[in-house]
Amino acid sequence: MRVISTNPGALVALAMLAVPMSGAVLAQQPTTDPAIVVTGEPIPDPSQMTAGPEIKGTITARHGDKMKVTAADGTSSIIAISQATKVKSGGGLFGGGNNNLGAASLLNGLPVTVKTLQWPGGLFASQVTFKNGDFKTANMIRNGTDQRFAEQTAATEALRGRMADIDQYNIKSTTNVFFDTGKWMISPKGKDDLCAVASQGEATNNALMLVVGYTDSVGSDDYNQTLSEKRANSVINFLQQTCHWKPYRMLTPTGMAKADPLADNNTPEGKAQNRRVSVNILVSKGLDGM
Repeated sequence: MRVISTNPGALVALAMLAVPMSGAVLAQQPTTDPAIVVTGEPIPDPSQMTAGPEIKGTITARHGDKMKVTAADGTSSIIAISQATKVKSGGGLFGGGNNNLGAASLLNGLPVTVKTLQWPGGLFASQVTFKNGDFKTANMIRNGTDQRFAEQTAATEALRGRMADIDQYNIKSTTNVFFDTGKWMISPKGKDDLCAVASQGEATNNALMLVVGYTDSVGSDDYNQTLSEKRANSVINFLQQTCHWKPYRMLTPTGMAKADPLADNNTPEGKAQNRRVSVNILVSKGLDGM
């Protein structure tokens, strides 16, 4: 397997700068996502709005009267909510559900389907639906009522408490997932490889995961930075939602654009190797073997 950098210090710097802020951690702490700006502009009557797209994804941030919903392909939408938003659950025993839920039930980490309306301030959620089982899981994560989660969280928090004194990691493995030109959709082989990585990580004590996206040299720096981030987010969403890698064991995904190529960008074969996401299983040197 290849490591993501010829300079170990570069990987250490990435890992130390990365702050776990997805999934369960977002559910436990107030969200201050810089992409969400509450302007205080009053939301107009929904009857005055036009229909918007239906959005499916996971709530990855909540702040005031807005939430961020991230789709499986890594794209995110900022959606306003209000008392006029209908919040519904379904998929319970015998198909039972609740059509009178409030916005407080829209938890971080909750997969949702959102019907939207368009207004000058962006998108407004006219209706949000989710499955009862997904809500139960998200609620357990937030409240720590699941015993296994509580035990894992305690171990993870103890690990994090020692991170400030550790400036190096042991790289236990690195797996590369490759992408087509300009794309961030994961191939069937890539999906199989990612779940294999998650299984390997589960078998490694104190393991954390660092996901880093890359591009080839085609395109502008801004384009490649955005593309590398979309690739990293697509991988991290798949690992969490399909391969069941715990969010609190995931370091924040990083996009590195065309930096640190694996191969020569002057050949088609080299470019193909550089269009990748590197998934790294890390254990801090101070905890390795514990």
